[in-house]
Formats: sequence, C-alpha cells, structure tokens
Amino acid sequence: MFGTESSLSMFLNTLTPKFYVALTGTSSLISGLILIFEWWYFRKYGTSFIEQVSVSHLRPLLGGVDSTSPSSSSTSNGEADSTRQSVSECKVWRNPLNLFRGAEYNRYTWVTGREPLTYYDMNLSAQDHQTFFTCDSDHLRPADAIMQKAWRERNPQARISAAHEALELEDCATAYILLAEEEATTIMEAERLFKQALKAGEGCYRRSQQLQHHSTQYEAQHRRDTNVLVYIKRRLAMCSRKLGRTREAVKMMRDLMKEFPLLSMFNIHENLLESLLELQNYADVQAVLAKYDDISLPKSATICYTAALLKARAVSDKFSPEAASRRGLSTAEMNAVEAIHRAVEFNPHVPKYLLEMKSLILPPEHILKRGDSEAIAYAFFHLQHWKRVEGALNLLHCTWEGTFRMIPYPLEKGHLFYPYPICTETADRELLPMFHEVSVYPKKELPFFILFTAGLCSFTAMLALLTHQFPELMGVFAKAVSADRKMRMEMFSGTYLTFFFFYRFCCIRPSFLTLTISCLSFQFLSTLFAPLNFIMEKVESILPSSLWHQLTRI
Repeated sequence: MFGTESSLSMFLNTLTPKFYVALTGTSSLISGLILIFEWWYFRKYGTSFIEQVSVSHLRPLLGGVDSTSPSSSSTSNGEADSTRQSVSECKVWRNPLNLFRGAEYNRYTWVTGREPLTYYDMNLSAQDHQTFFTCDSDHLRPADAIMQKAWRERNPQARISAAHEALELEDCATAYILLAEEEATTIMEAERLFKQALKAGEGCYRRSQQLQHHSTQYEAQHRRDTNVLVYIKRRLAMCSRKLGRTREAVKMMRDLMKEFPLLSMFNIHENLLESLLELQNYADVQAVLAKYDDISLPKSATICYTAALLKARAVSDKFSPEAASRRGLSTAEMNAVEAIHRAVEFNPHVPKYLLEMKSLILPPEHILKRGDSEAIAYAFFHLQHWKRVEGALNLLHCTWEGTFRMIPYPLEKGHLFYPYPICTETADRELLPMFHEVSVYPKKELPFFILFTAGLCSFTAMLALLTHQFPELMGVFAKAVSADRKMRMEMFSGTYLTFFFFYRFCCIRPSFLTLTISCLSFQFLSTLFAPLNFIMEKVESILPSSLWHQLTRI
C-alpha cells in the first residue's frame, strides 16, 4: 500500500503543466457538452435527463421502493380519492369551441406555413369521429361502410375522396360532415354542407328511432344517428355565430339543449355562454351559470372565468387600487376578488393571455382542463368580452396574483379545488404545437444537475485558463497539493462519500436533494478556494511579518 502511494506521488510530481492544461480543458469540454444536452432535454421535456435516469434505473439497484409496488399502495381513503380526482382532471376533453379544420386551421397553414394542430390532437379527433359516427351495423349500408374506413384514414385527401365516393351511392350525413369540416374553405361553404347533412341525418334519425327497441343492433344505430344529428345542429349554430347571426345561433343552441338534455358531453352550454356574452345579455348568462356552475358538475375555465367576469362587471368601472387600499374593499368588490381568485386557482394560465402577457395561438381541437390548452381556448374566444367590460382587465391585473399566496403549495393542497394536477405540462406539450411555449404551473426551477454541471464546467474552464497562462505557478500548486498525501486521501474519501450519499438519496427519494446539495456545495467550495489558500500562503511567506501585521490591522 505504501509503495503504491509512493509511486502515485512520484507520478504526480513528474507531470508537466501541459498535462494539467489538457486535463482541465477536456473536463471543461465534457461538462459543457453535458450542460448543453441537459438544458436541451429540460427545455423539451421539462425534466432533467440525469435525474430521470437515476430515479428510473438506479433507484431499484440501490434498494429504492417502486412506486407501483403493492406495499406502497396502502394509502388512506382521502389520498386515494385525491389521486382519482387528479387522474380524472388530466382527462383530455373535446374543445366545445373548436375551429373548422378546412375553413380556419388550413387557412392558417396556407398563410404562415405552420401546422396549428399536432398529430396527437388530430389522432384524438379521429378516435372521436369513430366513436360518435360509426357503429357495428355500418356494414349493412355501403355508404356507412365506406365512411367507417374514411374516419380511420390518416391522409386528408384520402378521407375527402372516400366521402365523395360515399355520396355517389346515397345521401350520407357523415360524408357531408367530413367535407364540411375538411374540404370547405369558407364558413359559408361549410354551412351549406352541414345543411345537406342535416337533411340526410334527420331522415336516418327518424327511421332508427322507430326501430331502436327491436334489438341491440338497432339501439346502437339509433345512438349513432343521435350523435350525428346533435353534432350537425351544434356546428350549424356555430356557423351562424361566426357569420354574425348570433341571435339565430342562441335560438338553435337553446332548442338543441331542450331536445337532447342528456347529451352533456358536447358541452353546448359553453357555446351558449359565449354567444350570450357577445349579445351582452348578462341576465341570461347568469341564468345559465346558475344551472351549470354547480358543485356536482365538472368545472371549466369558461364557467369559472365567466362567473368572475359578471361579478367584476358590477364594480370594475369604479375600481381603483389606490382608493381600495385606503378605505378597504367593499362587499361587492370582495365578492369580485374572490371570484377572480377562484377562477385563477382553477386555471392559473388564463390571466396571462387575457392581460396579453403571452401571445395567443389557434386553440387545439382538444383541451386539458386546468391546463395551458384550455387557457388558450378560453382566451381566444372570450378576450373580447373582457375588453368590452370597462375596468374588468384592470381589476384582474390588480388581483389575480394574490391567488398564489392562498395556495403556496398547489401540488400538495388546494383551496377551493383539488390540488393542481401534475400531469398538465406533459399533456399540453402533446396537444399544443412546437412553436408555442407551453405555460407551466407551478413554475419549475432549474434542476440541480444543470446548475451543478454549469458550475463544474466553469470551474474546470477557469483551471484550464489559469494553467495555460501561469503554468509554473499552477505546477507548483499541483505538486504542493499532491505532496500532502493525508489531505488528498481525506478529500478523496469526502468526495466518494458525498457522491455515494448523493446517488443514494437522489435515487431513493428525490426530495432529499437538499441534503445532497449542501454536501456537494461544501465540497465544491472547498475545492474552489484551494487556489486562493495556496496563493495566500505564498503571499504570507514572501511578505515580511511586520508588514502583514500592519495590513491586517488596517
């Protein structure tokens, strides 16, 4: 053992400054490449690659408990209910105000050259179409059989060709729907096709309604025809709204909700709320909210922020933050502020779009409730309604950030709603196009590994520069450090133990990073100040003791 240490000490004493320059330069280059990769991975996926690999692969090797093991599944009833609620809130929903693919999304692509829809979003739409517009008895009718294959096609031109082929056989409602959604280049053309689809869909609906009780096959066919009819009428109402016939659109939506009150999956009431706000019929808006803003019904950004807008409308025109700070908030102002806090807690991404702190894009065809995709969809259609109410955006600007003081730990505990789901960022990145910067809540700090790699890269680059500029001084420093064998062994042991505890705590429980960071920080600072200590020792040996004593007294 002693002979090995002597050989190692002799080897270190014979090294030239060029070796140290090459060593530190290579270390700086490698750590810089790791830093670049870690930053790119964090920007794209929102997590650290090293941390993810440590948790996924090194945790089982070091005795960590798998989160999916049966031993970790024995939680309390309250925690289980909270988990189930979080999973349900991460469900992707059909956007009730989704645009027309041919008349709006494709026009955006023609102008900008960008694709506003992701493959994941369009794939979800294809699944919805197969669920709503097909059934097991489609093979009995040739046109429906063709459309069943058309909804599965990935190529838009193949779908359009299949729809025209089905129309050559008979008037097929779903074929008209596909052409209105994807081939029509204007809203007027889409409305014309939907009217033809309505004529064909009503005939199929009446026929299947008479036969629905004969067998399960006819019942499934009637359910399909009902979905087709509701979809057509809803899109016709949206066409009327886009073409400026808002009162006609409101009437069509009300009739549709009365005719099919149980089909709440289409969320037609959100279309109705937007149209009523355009008419500035706030009394009817309040009536709709009284019916759907219920504790037993699922919430949405449209429900919460429309309720906040109505309460803000009563006080926003006379609201002044200076006056409110002097005299305090009145009862009406307090109700408005509480409604804004409630809305912001449900979806904290919306205010930045309403206040135009972030740029809007075209909303996706599917949204994630409480996510950035829902915020975009809401602000895209409702920003004009907030601007129309005098002082509403000013009141929102003055009060919305106060919500975060009420829920300092949103992922662990909520205030008026369940804790904020942790899956929103991943789902929103799949739903929203790459050119959009996804809003993340709560804001993530830079992972420790990025900061550590940046510090390591900077430190090794500094050593390489010093070794290149002052080779003799750094050589003396390296030999002085290598001569002190005991100090080197202690530092090596400390570094080994530090990294052992680092991987142990990181892989078993990432929340223990605080202890690990403190250990690494101490080790890093000790190494960082080693050259300064060496220089101070040299200065002390050169300067006279009396002069150094006088300087320390000054």
